[in-house]
Amino acid sequence: MKKVLFIMAFALSLTQIFAQTASKSSKSDAKEDRNFRVPLIGETAPSFTAETTNGTLNFPSDFGRKWKILFSHPQDFTPVCSTEIIELARLQGELDKLGVKIAILSTDPVETHLQWKKSMESLDLNSQGAVKIKFPLIGDDDLKVAKLYGMIHPESNTTKSVRGVFIIDPNNIIQVIYFYPANVGRNTDEILRTVAALETSAEQSTATSHVFAPVNWNPGKDLLVSIPPKAQASKSSNDVPEGYYSPVWYMWFKKSSQ
Repeated sequence: MKKVLFIMAFALSLTQIFAQTASKSSKSDAKEDRNFRVPLIGETAPSFTAETTNGTLNFPSDFGRKWKILFSHPQDFTPVCSTEIIELARLQGELDKLGVKIAILSTDPVETHLQWKKSMESLDLNSQGAVKIKFPLIGDDDLKVAKLYGMIHPESNTTKSVRGVFIIDPNNIIQVIYFYPANVGRNTDEILRTVAALETSAEQSTATSHVFAPVNWNPGKDLLVSIPPKAQASKSSNDVPEGYYSPVWYMWFKKSSQ
């Protein structure tokens, strides 16, 4: 009898040890699983395949050698997010001129996206007329993409931090990252300005001189350059190439051709 009780006590203690170990392992795994990392500027944009309101999307490869914007939302039918999407739809022509492809992510299924899209297309926001939403709305109810892009806060059980904007170049390299709180609408004019600055910089930079957009730059304004072509160290104005000027030795501008 004593032997039986000893065996039962031993078995019970082993069970408790295994249960505690499994519990610790589970908690450790859960904590590790929530350590989602935001991909940084200069890194390749994480790729994924997902269903959208426009069908299956392989991002970013389906958009080819275009500039791309991934614009994310925490939930469908939220008022701030709805105004942003309607405005982006209104700016579709400007995005087309810049050669930009845009995809919208929201952490609800595509079926809900379709209802949301239909509602937004019926609105006459700010008396500017209703608009059609041509870009895809990505279904992400399993949070796969939100996690892939590090948009789930490790200490939160909500999706309110899924408010990121990723601007990606034709080589699928991330060039810009924005994150906005849920109570502040994003500035679409700034997004367009940023893409225009990136494109202008890429087009006008050379192997020996890089072009930069200064503060508050807009298309048509002068640009900064790293080193003006053939400029010498001499203080003589004759050494400054035509079309360039320098208010101080460490700052060179290139006059706009527009």
